[in-house]
Amino acid sequence: MDGWFDGLKREVLYHKDLFGRFDSLYLGGGTPTFLSEKMLEKVMASLLDHFHLMPDAEITIEANPCDITRHKADALKALGFNRINLGVQSFNDNILKVLGRRHSAVDAENAVGHLRSAGFKNIGLDLIYGLKTQSMKEWIATLRSALSFQPEHLSCYQLTLEKGTVFDRRSHKNDMITLPEKTAAAHFLATSSFLENKGYIHYEVSNFARNERLESRHNRKYWNHTPYLGLGPSAHSFDGKKRWWNVRSVKKYRAALEKGRSPIEGWETLTTEQRHLESLALGFRTRKGVGPESLDAASEKALAMFQKQGLLKIINGSAVPTRRGYLLADHLPLCFST
Repeated sequence: MDGWFDGLKREVLYHKDLFGRFDSLYLGGGTPTFLSEKMLEKVMASLLDHFHLMPDAEITIEANPCDITRHKADALKALGFNRINLGVQSFNDNILKVLGRRHSAVDAENAVGHLRSAGFKNIGLDLIYGLKTQSMKEWIATLRSALSFQPEHLSCYQLTLEKGTVFDRRSHKNDMITLPEKTAAAHFLATSSFLENKGYIHYEVSNFARNERLESRHNRKYWNHTPYLGLGPSAHSFDGKKRWWNVRSVKKYRAALEKGRSPIEGWETLTTEQRHLESLALGFRTRKGVGPESLDAASEKALAMFQKQGLLKIINGSAVPTRRGYLLADHLPLCFST
């Protein structure tokens, strides 16, 4: 950890004068709450000493339920975090075992309690659905358990098979762990309907908030094509036209910075057409949709077709996905990009 932190401090200095004020800070990319309180204090001090955060900045940390004791919750609050993303995944112990998680449902429940007691008023719960062994009834039960804590934010991710993972290898042996496509779609639609009926805003394909103010300010940057800075191994950054990413290896990351070099592994400058396609791809994932500035006369035929199919609706000139339209969010842009 000391090696990683030494590299981070050097990268902070590399970027500190290149950006203006930030309105959000997100410590994630895994389970940073595994770090000791002393190390977290060092990380925050390094960031806050060299970057300018706005007074009302959203400061988030990803957390594993196993790491959250009452003492740790108090420490996170004292360090300046005002938003927590808790990786609950499920309130069903059998599902947690299938996912290979190290916490139990009780651990998750206790973690939320500790965070509330510490004074956190903006808690997001991350949940996973789409397992073959998880019935619709079991999934809705997890949603009900989550709502019993009145979270300000919910992220409901469909299980996907990442290349090289245990689940991916099992799938190649015909041991499928994910739901068939149609069944997974039914789970998605049921999730959206259930949570909206409970008062949550379905503001992005996988994300729900109790109100607009509680939508993830940081994540909206990715969906709105807003510039952002990423620090650390594998981190990605975007300045509005160019995107770049760091080396994955902690060893190579540290070595580059020790030699006074940037840890950037690669970059790409987006063409006008690429930026347009990305604005469509990102816009169709959100309740804001795609604005009229990204739609032209050539889009009219596609708009009419998808409106007729109930996949899009026009609101103040923007093409906004319906609940069913969210299901095809990744495919819709291709019909507007030619």
